[in-house]
Amino acid sequence: MDSRNDDRIVVVGLGYVGLPLALALAKRFPVTGLDIDGGRIAELKDGHDRTREVEPDALAASSITLTSSADDCHGADIYIVTVPTPVDSSNRPDLGPVLSATRTVAALLDAARKPVIVYESTVYPGVTEDICGPLIEELTGLKRGQDFYLGYSPERINPGDREHTVDRITKVVAGENEEITERLAAVYGVVTSGGIFKAATIKTAEAAKVIENAQRDINIAFMNEITQIFARLGLSIWDVLAAAGTKWNFLPFQPGLVGGHCIGVDPYYLSHRAQELGLEPHVILAGRSINDGMGEWVADRLHDLAGRKGSVLVMGLAFKENVPDLRNTRVVDVIARLKQLGHVVTVHDPLVDPAEARHEYDLDVSTGALEGRYDIVLVAVPHQEYAELDDSTLTGLVHDHGLLADLKNVYGGRMLNVRRWTL
Repeated sequence: MDSRNDDRIVVVGLGYVGLPLALALAKRFPVTGLDIDGGRIAELKDGHDRTREVEPDALAASSITLTSSADDCHGADIYIVTVPTPVDSSNRPDLGPVLSATRTVAALLDAARKPVIVYESTVYPGVTEDICGPLIEELTGLKRGQDFYLGYSPERINPGDREHTVDRITKVVAGENEEITERLAAVYGVVTSGGIFKAATIKTAEAAKVIENAQRDINIAFMNEITQIFARLGLSIWDVLAAAGTKWNFLPFQPGLVGGHCIGVDPYYLSHRAQELGLEPHVILAGRSINDGMGEWVADRLHDLAGRKGSVLVMGLAFKENVPDLRNTRVVDVIARLKQLGHVVTVHDPLVDPAEARHEYDLDVSTGALEGRYDIVLVAVPHQEYAELDDSTLTGLVHDHGLLADLKNVYGGRMLNVRRWTL
């Protein structure tokens, strides 16, 4: 089944994933972007994307219809759900956003159009067909495979990455039957130059997505573990990696704080499903434990090196460099442990929203000029603005006999007249 240029498409959720996808689709199809956050819609209509994934010119030039009202989205041919899939305080999957979006979509379906509901949210195998599909049937009285159809196409958005954008990556698609798979391949195929991979089944596509991030998590956990081992030996992980990296098949993973909406979350979806099946996912959970404990380990190292409690400037709160995304940032673990050890902590980040930091983590964040002097200056997130600081500005932030802690070795090539530490 080929796509039709008059297929009406609704993208539900306009965050890092949904907005770039919706704009790409809008170049070929009539697209409505739905987000329950009215403030988000107002900003987008004014040409401002708080995620910094889309430029104002691209927003202004698009034919997309933006709305926070589901009433504007009745009777579409394809609904694409791109809402978050977080975990709760016990690291169990929180399907609340996906189920809420599913309820919204269910109320909009027109069986006469034989609509397709596609999920891009990361889930464990079975959620689309065994949870979302039956919920739609229950709410609507419609029959799956007859009145509506299901599909899955895992998102692969990497915040801040301008190379692997939605219009350049290989897109995995799967429908509940061959005809739907072909239709989704045709729809997604017109928006990406990276090609389409047709997964064997929806569950296969769900599984492929969840292991992509679990694999990275486990590899980074190994890096974090050996970093802690080498610290006991007085070795820098960066020196070790430079030597090991000369071997042709050595994998170039690096240690660090593992946060964000994917790598620090998705392995818990897979481990949850494994435990439901009576299997204990030892490797997955061991990796998660190591990475979840890395922030506290960093804080303890800084405390030991300082030799006393004092003032600390933490530079960077976002979960990764050059993005404003605060979701699941593990910098907060370092901050919490430093405070627990008696240090007075000041937080700076030029990109994040201070109101969001206050709401999500009860932290005050400065976004202006760097000022003051501190016993410890921790460069936790290597934003470009920090990397471009000149030597005098950087060292001027550190008290005499203080410590400059460079978590990702941003300043490794500089001769700085200050006591330094890195992993």
